[in-house]
Amino acid sequence: MNKTSIIIDEIIINALKEDIGTGDVTTSTTIPEDKKVTGRFIAKEDGVICGLDICERVFKILDEKIEFTVNKKDGESVKDGEIIGVVSGNARNVLTAERTAINLLQRMSGIATQTSKAVAQVKLSGTKAKIADTRKTTPGLRALEKYAVKTGGGINHRFNLADGILIKDNHIAAAGGIINAVECARANAPHTLKIEVECETMKDVEDAVAAKADIIMLDNMSNEDMKKAVGFIGGRAITEASGNMGDKDLRAAAETGVDIISIGAITHSVRSLDISLKFVLEE
Repeated sequence: MNKTSIIIDEIIINALKEDIGTGDVTTSTTIPEDKKVTGRFIAKEDGVICGLDICERVFKILDEKIEFTVNKKDGESVKDGEIIGVVSGNARNVLTAERTAINLLQRMSGIATQTSKAVAQVKLSGTKAKIADTRKTTPGLRALEKYAVKTGGGINHRFNLADGILIKDNHIAAAGGIINAVECARANAPHTLKIEVECETMKDVEDAVAAKADIIMLDNMSNEDMKKAVGFIGGRAITEASGNMGDKDLRAAAETGVDIISIGAITHSVRSLDISLKFVLEE
């Protein structure tokens, strides 16, 4: 088992512990121990599916004998009413795992769907801009949510604080300015880490370029100012548009010439895709 698998299993086990508590009293008191069932996962709206392997793993952790088959692959579109997959096995275990499995599948599919819509908007611009996530994720679910972003066609920003240097407004204030902050970072950090600087004004951009930052984040700037900043930077650094981008015209933002548009909303404010599990009635 690799590191990623261990992280995912930890997420699922913690979720199951949270939901089951000391036991599923409804299921254990109403369903015979040897009862078998078959259930279909059904999309209740159009979207992009994501998390099928995670969904299956939820059931397998609780009961390895449960069978799980899929009609779709992660990243594929689903239509309202479409059967996504089928689960079958011991009724008690299927019912006990049901909510955790659906919660994760819905959440990840919602993120993939929203990311796909953002990517589609940017494609209309005909630019090179890419959609990226942020660290504004649900605590404990970051690995799954960032996977969902990639499934929807986006790219991942830093996974955690160790992944790269991102000098934001409070770092700048505490360090005594952008040039000071970048110089300190370069002197103290491994050469393998890129340095990104958050800029709110053209003066900030000028300082970031002078300090030879690798990435320049244009934070909460107007499209006009971003276009001006991109022109000034002139390819000397990767450019990233940020700041409530989920509420903005992404096509217009991309047309400013930025390389990346990072959107916190695709993970922190996304609506889960509506998916249900319906048992097949015995005849």
